[in-house]
Amino acid sequence: MKTTFSLAAILALGRAHPAPALEQEKTLAQVVAERPFPEYSTWWAIGNDFASFMSDAIVSEWSALSGGDRDLDQVKAYASEYVETVYGRKAGASLVDDFVRGNFQEPLQSGEFDALSYAFFRSAFELLAQDFGQEASLETERRLFTKRVGKRFFARVEDRLHLNVPSRMDDEASFSQLKECIGKVGAFLIEQGYYRDRVAFRFDVEVEHQGKKIVQRESDVLSRLERDGSAYALFEMSYPIILPSAVYLFHTLGEAQHHSSRTLEELFDRAGYEAGETKDFDPMGFPSDLVVELWEIRKKR
Repeated sequence: MKTTFSLAAILALGRAHPAPALEQEKTLAQVVAERPFPEYSTWWAIGNDFASFMSDAIVSEWSALSGGDRDLDQVKAYASEYVETVYGRKAGASLVDDFVRGNFQEPLQSGEFDALSYAFFRSAFELLAQDFGQEASLETERRLFTKRVGKRFFARVEDRLHLNVPSRMDDEASFSQLKECIGKVGAFLIEQGYYRDRVAFRFDVEVEHQGKKIVQRESDVLSRLERDGSAYALFEMSYPIILPSAVYLFHTLGEAQHHSSRTLEELFDRAGYEAGETKDFDPMGFPSDLVVELWEIRKKR
């Protein structure tokens, strides 16, 4: 998976902002007005495997938070509000129920999944706020929820693709094995419509971040991990279908879903590493055709 890393994306990395404080919430309508996504107004179909795996992952983890009563009324309200506010359409009456049941006789559309993801994650984040209030631990608990969804989704993808995930990454063979798994996951997500055009995960890095210039060649990754305990990567995405809802969740509740990022995070975890986008990543500042996350990769303690 290769793509060109544009100057605009490099500059966007430098403009990333820290997550908004929890008390500085905005409404969905306010953030939509600030950052509309007209380029997402034409929907495209997503694959049934992706829809089914996400249904299992999201609904299972949301249900665990909801106390088992599975009251979907609030989720349905959020999905309807989202489709109308963001896309100017009416949500299908059975959209949420079909997703919960895994009923995809009619292929799920990109904007529909965007709305479903927003609705379930907003509900989950608010359920967590009921337990943790505005404590600092709330931010951690919201991130852990996204990680649990990614872990469950990855397990389904791993089985579907017969991935040979290395149990550790300490030599060129295991590094190549990991890269092959990343490539297969990316190809699956493109095939299933999660990305509209392309995706790349690159270990050749040359960016400026927080006033520091980071230069790394792929051939240096293993030696950096051994010497420093950390390395970097760039995760580049073109038209990820949840970019609108990721922006809107981030700027209303301070956390976003990042489905594919949490999926690859689990892949690295299996290989003995903590990995993910830098803490100051803000999805708002990127063009839809090239969203770029700077990743930090660290050996597990």
